[in-house]
Amino acid sequence: MLAREALEESRLANDFRYVENGEELLDYLRRRGQYADPAVSPRPGLILLDLNMPRKDGFEALAEIKEDPNLRHIPVVILTTSRAEEDVYRGYDLGVNSFITKPVSFEGLVEAMKTLGRYWFEIVELPKTAD
Repeated sequence: MLAREALEESRLANDFRYVENGEELLDYLRRRGQYADPAVSPRPGLILLDLNMPRKDGFEALAEIKEDPNLRHIPVVILTTSRAEEDVYRGYDLGVNSFITKPVSFEGLVEAMKTLGRYWFEIVELPKTAD
């Protein structure tokens, strides 16, 4: 929720979508169940992934995203409280595009979101989505 507030504060949350857990994330991305309608579940340009999600953790979700030929092109940024070196290595081994440890202050998080937004949406060239 703090990430969402920081995105709003940094004015990057124009089309921010949020899911509660890893299984719901994959349902959203694969347009299953309540997300079957593409109007409800537009393909994201970037996935901010928390490692500590319930039902399916961030590593499990990341592995499934990067194994799926229809999803693997979507950039994934892990945004977590973890500073564990093994988490960083595991994330990159599974194909994460960036690993960011959340700053401790809200102001730091807002600044990180601004930088993240500038990088992924203004500097980097991303593939066009089918929808």
